[in-house]
Amino acid sequence: MIKRLAARVSVSLILVIALAGVAKLANLRAQELDIELSSTAHLLPDVGSGLRAIHRDSAGRYYVLTAPGTVISIYAADGQLAGKIPAITTKEASLLDAADFDVDSSGRVVVADRGANAIKIFNAAGHDQNSFPVTAPSSVAALSSGEIAVSSLHSRKLLEIYDKDGKWLRNFGERTNLAEHSELNRSLNLGKLIADPANHLYYAFSYLPEPTVRRYDRLGNSTLEISLSTLEFAPVAEATRHQISEQDQKTGAPIFKRVINAVGVDPQSLDIWIAMGDELTHFDREGSRRGETYRTYTAEGERMVPISIIVEPDHLILAADPIGVYVFPRPDKAPGIAPEKTEEKPAAADKKP
Repeated sequence: MIKRLAARVSVSLILVIALAGVAKLANLRAQELDIELSSTAHLLPDVGSGLRAIHRDSAGRYYVLTAPGTVISIYAADGQLAGKIPAITTKEASLLDAADFDVDSSGRVVVADRGANAIKIFNAAGHDQNSFPVTAPSSVAALSSGEIAVSSLHSRKLLEIYDKDGKWLRNFGERTNLAEHSELNRSLNLGKLIADPANHLYYAFSYLPEPTVRRYDRLGNSTLEISLSTLEFAPVAEATRHQISEQDQKTGAPIFKRVINAVGVDPQSLDIWIAMGDELTHFDREGSRRGETYRTYTAEGERMVPISIIVEPDHLILAADPIGVYVFPRPDKAPGIAPEKTEEKPAAADKKP
């Protein structure tokens, strides 16, 4: 169900910054809640708490990773449990604490096992094929070329590329400098990594104040950057920068709220969908904004904050911890929705950050 919310304006006091003894009031903004986007179906009712990632293969099966990250469950299209990865757990074929995974077109499953400081590869039957060491991997993407892209807390660049056998090939992607302390800056540059059928790699920064997604080709050439710095996103960006500044003056493990919590790409059009909290935004392959900001809810009215987005031809699949996996209409395809408007892209293509 999709309905226009009653027009209302909410004014929020962002923060008060003391600087040289003078209190400065951060920007106040009025935010219009655009369109409420409600789920039409609940998928995989057994899946919910601890959900970390979900993918769907060419046969329509769902692969689901949940905490504590020791197994990836495989569900048939009808929702019945159909298998698991590893198919048989042994000392050699096991997952200790998987943070992320990907499924390529051949059914190969590539897992970022941060508990083992390794990338582990399983065949379509769930049997161990190979593994290679990577310290603290956080996200992974499998390319149709057989190459594997990895992001990790300790990598020199945003992305490291390995061949199918685990041989290091190259790295690319510059970090953004947000903090003086290098370890804090590394943490702030962590993000979600996904690939599309054209072997583009998308890196969605989880914690950058301005919501940012970069696209690279497999060789490391930057082909697009979406950076949302308009008034709509300014209050959150300002509050996030203040929080970073505070954490930069402290010791101990930092705690930050995610700015981007999920990203998905249409495998046909290569349009990009970005989730920030329960707000869903849509961009075409050139980075131009399409449509409104959509607020996502289950059919029962529960707020939906997705950690994964699967873009299907006529609908979206959003997965959230702990409420589970839901089907949503695509605003650009469903009838009865306000027409999708196209806005100027927020950042120029071919920018090389």
